[in-house]
Amino acid sequence: MKINVFFLLSIFTFAACATDKNKVMFIPDSVQGNAQEQDESSQSWEIIKSQNGSVENGIPAWLRNYLDRGIQGIESLDSYNGKYMFVGKNQGDNFNALQQWANGFTAVQDLPRLIVQRVEKRLVASAVLYPDDEYGEYFAYLIKKVSDGEYQEADKEQIFWIKQKKIPGSEEDADYPEAPSGENPERYVFFVLISIDKQVLQEKIQKIMTEIKTNAAPTKQQKTAINNINQTFFERF
Repeated sequence: MKINVFFLLSIFTFAACATDKNKVMFIPDSVQGNAQEQDESSQSWEIIKSQNGSVENGIPAWLRNYLDRGIQGIESLDSYNGKYMFVGKNQGDNFNALQQWANGFTAVQDLPRLIVQRVEKRLVASAVLYPDDEYGEYFAYLIKKVSDGEYQEADKEQIFWIKQKKIPGSEEDADYPEAPSGENPERYVFFVLISIDKQVLQEKIQKIMTEIKTNAAPTKQQKTAINNINQTFFERF
């Protein structure tokens, strides 16, 4: 039976209060390397306000780059040279609930989820077969170990929020399936920027890889796939 770990990329929702209007949607940043895949819905929303007030000049460079190019846009900045960057994202129309979420977001508790998504994407991108077939039990074991890891060296760099308005006439956004027809809802989007030294994270993941011992021995083909991904893992990470 295949081990399904793709639940890690599913969307979780929680109610800030009893009414649908105040619902907050937690949107995991599941595709960090591709700006188009990361937020296809952003094309149907326009920024009307930001944390700094100004829309044109008030948004920091890291967030501009993230919205344009995904996580690679942030890592291309000189100020974050030598670091892996991660972004926690949450959106909805309850500003206070979102602010509470952002303030409570910690590198120790919340970063593992973001690292897991990036690790999983890297493994899937290199797999010819379904990941469970490509790597055997190694795939699920690695995801679990990374998820359970401690990353105390990480830093919570910044919190920033923007306010967006639905562009009239745009296609329905999956994040607002309950939006009344004909209305142009507004939403707040909070971003939490996390950094960790590249060498530190690489050493942690490499250590996890070398210590994995699966119950079922991998096949010859799976051993080859595992060896290949271990040797080239950080080339496109």
